[in-house]
Amino acid sequence: MKKKTNNVLISPKKQRQRKTVLNTMDSFTQNALRRIVHEFFSRNEIPTLTKILNAVNSDTTLENYKRSTLHKLLRHIGFKFIKRSRNSLMNDREDLQYWRRNYLKCVKEARAAGKKIFYLDETWVNEGHTKSLIWLDSTIQNARHAMINGLSSGLRNPSGKGKRLIVTHIGSEDGFVEGGLLVFESKNKGDYHQDMNAEVFEEWFTQVLDKIPDGSVIVLDNAPYHSRKIEKVPNTQSRKNEIIDWLKERNLFTINMNKKDLLDIVRAHKNRYEAFVVDEIAKQRNKTVLRLPPYHCELNPIEMIWSQVKGYVANNNKTFKLAEVKQLLREGISKVNAESWKKCIKHVIEVVETKMSIVEPLDRFIINLENDSSASEME
Repeated sequence: MKKKTNNVLISPKKQRQRKTVLNTMDSFTQNALRRIVHEFFSRNEIPTLTKILNAVNSDTTLENYKRSTLHKLLRHIGFKFIKRSRNSLMNDREDLQYWRRNYLKCVKEARAAGKKIFYLDETWVNEGHTKSLIWLDSTIQNARHAMINGLSSGLRNPSGKGKRLIVTHIGSEDGFVEGGLLVFESKNKGDYHQDMNAEVFEEWFTQVLDKIPDGSVIVLDNAPYHSRKIEKVPNTQSRKNEIIDWLKERNLFTINMNKKDLLDIVRAHKNRYEAFVVDEIAKQRNKTVLRLPPYHCELNPIEMIWSQVKGYVANNNKTFKLAEVKQLLREGISKVNAESWKKCIKHVIEVVETKMSIVEPLDRFIINLENDSSASEME
């Protein structure tokens, strides 16, 4: 709105948010960083900032970061630098502890009841996806030296990450669900949310539900496109009349109240109105959605399946063209059979879930964000 000062209309300056690595990093990148750190945890190896930086910068699907930037990113996605504890699980937020306990309880009850459990997730593959570590002939000085000796100058490297494929699939101990693959090219080099959004996901999800048995349980994470709410519940940004209208529709309105008191009423009843569209779609088709706790991607066995698929692409990608990468992706998926799924699910149940179910020394959430020899370098 224009403001009037001394009878002169003045347009207020628009506040433009400065783009930084933190506010432009998409959830695919966040998950990739988190998985790299958890790979250290799974080996019971201390993930220092130097080790993480080397792992991240040698991954061709990710940006190369400076040490200080990576430090900020790790803090931004929820990692903390704190004193090592004999009971690291207690360092979680209380709501995460509750969510984790509830998830473990529900998934065990589902198995005990003989329900079929399906695991769902998204990933991505770039044109330039390839192995980061290779054998190199260190005796070759240059291309001319190689030609004179009848040798090659080594593998051709991709010019960059290139175009990106967005991939969604679902599977169980019987393997991937036939006809459940969704793969398409991202039109955006930065944030993929304009491509993978609630509308795209919900359309695919509705079709997939017809391919799995009634009574099944579907495990998925809390990505924004999984979590569109059926209705918008008023918050502090809502206008007072909007809050009143929302309360009136539900016979909750009391006259002569200020906005703060109205929002108190909203908070007291909002849990009844915060259902997710995806959960309701599943319920209508006699299936149940079970949501993973935030920051617990290691509880989803499809993460290890994706690692196998992307490993196949990396090992066989020669042209760094999107058409070939798409074909390799489909081939990689077809090579993951029921036995592979059973092994990954067994690992999650016997290793990951078991560790989370008992309180024992476990440093899942603690990493050394500082210099290997000095804890004050980054401060």
